[in-house]
Amino acid sequence: MKGYKILIGVISFILLWTSLAVGATAPDSLLPRSLPEGWILTEGPYSYNPKTLFQRINGQADLYIKYGFRRSVFSAYQERRRPENQIELDLYDMGNVLQAFGVFSRFRTEDRPAGVGMDSDLGDSSLLFYKGRYFVMLYATQPDPQVLKEFGRAVSSRITDHSGPPREIGYFPTSGLRPGSIQYFSESLLGLRFLKRGFQAAYREDREIRVTVEAKVENNDKEFQLFIAMFKNEADARGALRTYRDYLVEKGSLHPEPPQGLGPHALSGEDPYKGRVVAVQRNADLVGIAGFKKEGEAVNRLLELMTKMR
Repeated sequence: MKGYKILIGVISFILLWTSLAVGATAPDSLLPRSLPEGWILTEGPYSYNPKTLFQRINGQADLYIKYGFRRSVFSAYQERRRPENQIELDLYDMGNVLQAFGVFSRFRTEDRPAGVGMDSDLGDSSLLFYKGRYFVMLYATQPDPQVLKEFGRAVSSRITDHSGPPREIGYFPTSGLRPGSIQYFSESLLGLRFLKRGFQAAYREDREIRVTVEAKVENNDKEFQLFIAMFKNEADARGALRTYRDYLVEKGSLHPEPPQGLGPHALSGEDPYKGRVVAVQRNADLVGIAGFKKEGEAVNRLLELMTKMR
């Protein structure tokens, strides 16, 4: 029995050391110690794990867990002189920077950086950011972006995980990219289960200006998706390309030839939901474009993406 306890102790120490070695920190230790003037802690901190997270965010717990959620902490603050002004803070340990960015990218709706963390999104009553393996959400009952930034910076300064952003972000061409549109999906990229996990970003096609019958000028901003589907190895990527081809034959249509310059492992067709699509297998990835109108412009972006991935 004594030997068993020693073994358990050794295993626990190894797990703790490994966790610390990769930058993990107890989430409650990252809460702000110095609050903005006039603000006080009124609730928490309360900690959650994958089994209890639903108690805090019942409707969204599954999304976090799909992205690798480990643990989180919640606390609430109040302005002493104006108690109606309250801020809720949720800090999530997502396991690594890729998964932290993924959750951040799913909640960000615009490009409104605040200079907090590795990337951030600041609204009148909310601040979202990620840094290293952590994703942080702040919500205020009253609009106060400045105080939200003070809270956010206080948290960010305590995070010692300095992992760089996912390298795939840098693969996406900047020309035509809609700011804030790069997202990482942990599953079902483009809504297709066989594509599994990967990145996608929205690109604006050149603006078309047309005159209606009533002689009114209308501006039509068209967008298409550039994507990277990530697999374990080349065999899995080739299998996904075959599945994509079968899917287009069954659900949409497959073109006889893909655009020139994409190599032998490429396909082109019409997706019933996404519109025109092109996909290319490159090593353990599938890269492609979906929903484009102007083939030349979209293919140029795809070629640029492929060049950056070399």
